[in-house]
Amino acid sequence: MIVQIYEVATPEEAAAVVQAGVDHAGVLVGPGDFPRELSCKQAVAIFAALPAGAARLALSLSGDMGELERVARETAPDILHVGAALERISPQQVRGLKSAFPQIQIMRSIPVTGAESIGWAQSYDAIADWLLLDSHKPGDIQIGAQGFIHDWTTSARIVRAVRAKVILAGGLGPDNVAGAIVQVAPFGVDSKTRTDRDDGNGKDLDRVRAFVGRARNL
Repeated sequence: MIVQIYEVATPEEAAAVVQAGVDHAGVLVGPGDFPRELSCKQAVAIFAALPAGAARLALSLSGDMGELERVARETAPDILHVGAALERISPQQVRGLKSAFPQIQIMRSIPVTGAESIGWAQSYDAIADWLLLDSHKPGDIQIGAQGFIHDWTTSARIVRAVRAKVILAGGLGPDNVAGAIVQVAPFGVDSKTRTDRDDGNGKDLDRVRAFVGRARNL
């Protein structure tokens, strides 16, 4: 069970979450259009602190292809995570990213809002290496970071309908991750808001350790 954690904000935090058992360490990267975005230079410093074997994820919420290409080029992540709303970045554009950066895997966020999400996920199958199923508020220009769960029944249907590796996200924390895994059977699980500190500044390492433990000890 792959465990993925967002948003890692410092090199020290990156090393600590991996020591806690995290496989994918994610950094929100951008020019400052969204809260907590870090620069490419900051992301590179964080990635340098990760030990061998830990995957480096750069999450961009931008709908601008030039910005996505800049993040990929300047941070050289293992995985570029495209988190913009579906109407802002198309499957064809994601295919273009794959062609431009064949050495980088692509993760695409898919909003789980109803049965229509199954078709959306399938439209990225065989294009994206990873699909991240997340909660979404209609009208938001980004997917995820909402702190609430969605319909896991739909997520389970998506897992069965695609070949890409699926990461389940959306309101997951130490208290509910085990049940989510049983119901959805994803390739991995992701946590952001519910492994943050109460003040929102950085990760709560006790919560991260608990999340990892409960994800892997079913």
